[in-house]
Amino acid sequence: MNASLDIASMRAGRKARVLAELERRDIGAIVLFNPINIRYASDARNMQVYGLHNPCRYLFLGADGHAVLFEFRNCEHLAQGLATLDEVRPAQPWYFMAAGEAAADRAWRWADEIAGLARRHAGPRTRIAVDRLDPPGAEALAGHGFVWVDGQEVMERARVIKSPLEIAAMREAIAACEEGLRRMHAALRPGITEQRLWSVLHQANAELGGEWIETRLLTSGPRTNPWYQECGQRVIEAGDLVSFDTDLVGRHGYAVDLSRSWLAGDRPASNEQRRLFGLAHEQVHRNIEAIRPGRSFREIAERSFRMPEPLVPRMNRAIAHGIGLCNEYPLIINKEFFGGAYDGVVEPGMVLCVESYVGEPGGREGVKLEEQVVVTETGVEKLSEFPFDERLL
Repeated sequence: MNASLDIASMRAGRKARVLAELERRDIGAIVLFNPINIRYASDARNMQVYGLHNPCRYLFLGADGHAVLFEFRNCEHLAQGLATLDEVRPAQPWYFMAAGEAAADRAWRWADEIAGLARRHAGPRTRIAVDRLDPPGAEALAGHGFVWVDGQEVMERARVIKSPLEIAAMREAIAACEEGLRRMHAALRPGITEQRLWSVLHQANAELGGEWIETRLLTSGPRTNPWYQECGQRVIEAGDLVSFDTDLVGRHGYAVDLSRSWLAGDRPASNEQRRLFGLAHEQVHRNIEAIRPGRSFREIAERSFRMPEPLVPRMNRAIAHGIGLCNEYPLIINKEFFGGAYDGVVEPGMVLCVESYVGEPGGREGVKLEEQVVVTETGVEKLSEFPFDERLL
């Protein structure tokens, strides 16, 4: 791992991007409850998954750069030494488990404190962005004379372009993930259960400095079609396809979203398995070629790989999605499903995951493949390096 990675500069750069978005939109402050956004703006982390469903901590960031982390009580020491923060205070949570019938009163106390900070650090602006706000908080904040606006768009726009330091951190996360894949591949033998094989990646991610895994997408044999079934106790048999999607948050909090399909045991692949794999492999790589800086999402969709009609119903809706600390903007949709999708433009510095799922309705198995790439000034560069199963190519 890269011992020279300048984490302090990376943190400062991310905070500066958020402040630039506030300035561009004439917003006086932003309040962040989503732990992914808190992490991006300050690099403060604590009970990330718990905080995704319990709004127990939050960050205030004024347009003048003043940042206050409201941390889960008795956890204030966890943010010690973070130069991105000016203050750490105990949080005032009002979600029902914490506040019960006093939720409305707690929300008013929360709004009092936020309003006081805004009056000092938002300048004359009365608009405050919030990325996630329950009704009691929204009502209380409005009662203090402030107009609240959507903060998730602010954060998505701030997060979309990755600095060279972020790319370096992401490379470390990918390298750790790919070590986990090597261990998984070595453990794949007929007779192992899906869950036991999946646990190998969890263990490696934790050991190598990663944080958590978002989904349970590993299946085998007939459970690979349709996609999005979760791994279970099925015993993997010789000749089965094993398809999976890493969906993990790794080193430095950066997500790694790679997919592979492997053949279990020593039997040769069937013609059908090779056909499905070949289509998925071609779709991913043709779509990577379609992604270029300056191209619109619609233009990429028009240039994307055309899947044979019988396979379209179960094909992935997305050509690619953005990724950083987790999946994020943009979402580029395949031509077959583009109606109603938003358009945009690919820019240098975006990191995208380009994916394919191929499974025929009524068929036995399906193939999932996905690569992670960074958009450069002239094209794209693959960040993921883990090889494909040559028996299926």
